[in-house]
Amino acid sequence: MSAVKLDQQGGILIITLDRPKANAIDVATSLELHAAFKTLNDDPALRVGIITGTGRFFSAGWDLGAANDGEAVDADHGPGGFAGLTEYFSLTKPVIAAVNGLAVGGGFELALAADLIVVSETAKFWLPEAQLGMLPDSGGLLRLPKAIPARLAREMILTGRRLDAAEALSLHLVSRVTEPDALMACALELATTVAQSAPLALTAARDILRATEGMEVEAGYRLMRSGAIPAYQAMLQSDDALEGPRAFGEGRAPEWKGR
Repeated sequence: MSAVKLDQQGGILIITLDRPKANAIDVATSLELHAAFKTLNDDPALRVGIITGTGRFFSAGWDLGAANDGEAVDADHGPGGFAGLTEYFSLTKPVIAAVNGLAVGGGFELALAADLIVVSETAKFWLPEAQLGMLPDSGGLLRLPKAIPARLAREMILTGRRLDAAEALSLHLVSRVTEPDALMACALELATTVAQSAPLALTAARDILRATEGMEVEAGYRLMRSGAIPAYQAMLQSDDALEGPRAFGEGRAPEWKGR
């Protein structure tokens, strides 16, 4: 039985992790999730993805039951890394994490790998790996100190300290907090707004943000102007870069072609 459900609504692909009781992720589930994210990447009709879960958990992270059955702590989770997204660096389209509840360990790392995070008021985030003899090495060690104050990130990594939805919002880790019943409506509203942007501009923006992360502004400019970011060059030379100003001048919605 599939642990991953897909629902397409216009240009939005909703990817739902449905693996009771806690949406824990083993190698097979990582491969399913990566196939879903690859569908998002490869289908030109799709503009943005939403990853969410069912029940109380967004995801409890690595499936410790699978570990007890022999799955190694350093098992190969496939081309996208753990949860199919944490190492999917060639993904060209934005992903929104709609965190419906508890995001624990690798579940938190899955949310951190998304471009945007919206959460239910019931959401909580923490990294228990050090207390289990492991490390959050599917992005927690690398992404969390860039998303929140580094000292707090260290405390979370070293102690398993938890963040609730309100504190995550105050730290700008998440962009929106909603009542549980309104979470998917909130995520879909945000995804619809993102999908109205030009697809090549979205890809270029993501590539530039990723390539220049941690750089000083001047160094970032040099990299952008060097021609070393193909998606940026493709956007500059695209028909869509002409269509946007033309549509604005004519008072109509742009018709993006993605070329």
